[in-house]
Amino acid sequence: MVADHAPATLRRFFDPLVRRSFGDLSIGDQPVADYLADLLTRFARTEALYAIRGAGGRRLDTVVDLLLEAQRAWDFHAADFDPFREREIKQQIGDYTLFMTGVFREFVEGRSITGYYVREGKRAYRFVSQHDKSALKPRASLFAALAGGFENYAGALTYMKKVYLRPELHPAPYQPLLRLLAEW
Repeated sequence: MVADHAPATLRRFFDPLVRRSFGDLSIGDQPVADYLADLLTRFARTEALYAIRGAGGRRLDTVVDLLLEAQRAWDFHAADFDPFREREIKQQIGDYTLFMTGVFREFVEGRSITGYYVREGKRAYRFVSQHDKSALKPRASLFAALAGGFENYAGALTYMKKVYLRPELHPAPYQPLLRLLAEW
């Protein structure tokens, strides 16, 4: 989606916009704001949207493909049996559905998949939270918050896009990214 901007520059671009949106909407969850700024930075590159690869390196570009790959990770007879991969896939499902539902809401609504994305995103983040909690990982509460507030956070991303990501508000280096966002 974006040219070769350094991730740190994009992070500095997205961070205040997420925080401003959270402030406008009275959402006080700073760890989630940090996570969303990181998510937007990662997903500014299209390849990060489709970071999970399936058998033979095939790009998985739908939620259904990702869910099937999570099941396949548990295939004991497969050469690449790896049940721990399910966590990585579920986080990608949560991230992808939150990003799409928030930033590209009209696209998701136009395909009548909003409810499906919300349900699968919440379910995926809940799984990641439970997995991380059982492994005593400190970010378990972050993923629990993402699951519990999925619709609010998607709404904050939609709000941010409409209010703060208008191309006329930003300097030239960000114009290609902002035009792409506006066209979706």
